[in-house]
Amino acid sequence: MSASNPGPNPATELAKERNRAAEERTLMAWIRTSLALIGFGFGIERIVAAIHQTLGDTVNPLRLSRILGLSFVALGTFALLSAALDHNYQLQRIQRNDLVYRSRRSPALVVAYILTGLGAIAFIGILISPLVS
Repeated sequence: MSASNPGPNPATELAKERNRAAEERTLMAWIRTSLALIGFGFGIERIVAAIHQTLGDTVNPLRLSRILGLSFVALGTFALLSAALDHNYQLQRIQRNDLVYRSRRSPALVVAYILTGLGAIAFIGILISPLVS
């Protein structure tokens, strides 16, 4: 290496590797969260369908349960896609040395707000289901 171009700084390269590893851990956490949401949504829909099939018309399951189950599957799929895109973007930033802090909306906060809405819908549905049956 010449004096004008000393080569890569080992401290900087190690910091990049730590950031890349942190991004990998974050992506794995999002994968686990997304799979849990998808599995939960699939489980809700299947359990209600099995109960309805077993008991027939004696039990009027919430019509909302299918929508709720599908909503969880959709939220999990959306969260996974969003996490994968964000992971790719962050890796590109690390490679470009473009690591200036930028304020942005947290994907976890978006998922938390949506889950709050789904929980409220489920609560209301369970609360009023005896009144509708």
